[in-house]
Amino acid sequence: MKRRPLGRTGIHVSEIGLGTMTWGEQNTQKEAFAQLDLAIDAGVNLIDTAEMYPVAPRAETQGATERILGAWLTARGRRNDVVIASKITGPGRAFGWIREGQTRLTAETLVAACEGSLRRLGVETIDLYQIHWPERSTNMFGQLGYTHRADPDATPIDETLKGLDALVRSGKIRAIGLSNETPWGVAAFLHAADREGLPRVASIQNPYSLLNRTFEIGLAEFAHCEDVGLLAYSPLAMGVLSGKYEGG
Repeated sequence: MKRRPLGRTGIHVSEIGLGTMTWGEQNTQKEAFAQLDLAIDAGVNLIDTAEMYPVAPRAETQGATERILGAWLTARGRRNDVVIASKITGPGRAFGWIREGQTRLTAETLVAACEGSLRRLGVETIDLYQIHWPERSTNMFGQLGYTHRADPDATPIDETLKGLDALVRSGKIRAIGLSNETPWGVAAFLHAADREGLPRVASIQNPYSLLNRTFEIGLAEFAHCEDVGLLAYSPLAMGVLSGKYEGG
């Protein structure tokens, strides 16, 4: 399996990554271990998780996916063979049990979220740390028809990026990424990085499939021209393209 550079980070990832969002809810630890063993043996080296996982998200299971991945890393001793990606939960989606609802993307919440993920994973560094979704109100998770809703309390992108920079400089993360982001959001992060000398966004994790090609409108140009890699999620459109829903 070929591997490609992740932006300008020096990190090389396999063409296919392993998503983990069902571990601890729909899948047991034993099943997760079997999936990981199979994937690594096949050449996969990118493992993507998030502090919010598993889904459907619940207070009782939050963080279980990272803990399962951490248990596998300890049991197999394969930390140096994989690229670990995780994500900080964004605000405004009723996750009051995560950091007692403190999910604004401030420097303080970035540190708290990252350190929590590091503990659950049992590692010293997360290779790619991503913002799961923007703090501002915008078109994400398939939303169409943009309506601007100003939030005077929203954390400025510059402040969020400076918080991520501090995590990079402390050695807790290697590279930064975005998820469920728009062309304007990617441009704002890149502009702030170039203006302030801060880390550039290495990747964007957005849905992309035969049924969802919105990435091609604006974001594909950014990815190509600014060397921002796409980590495509839901490539089978949540299972629709697999055929598993045929026949009712």
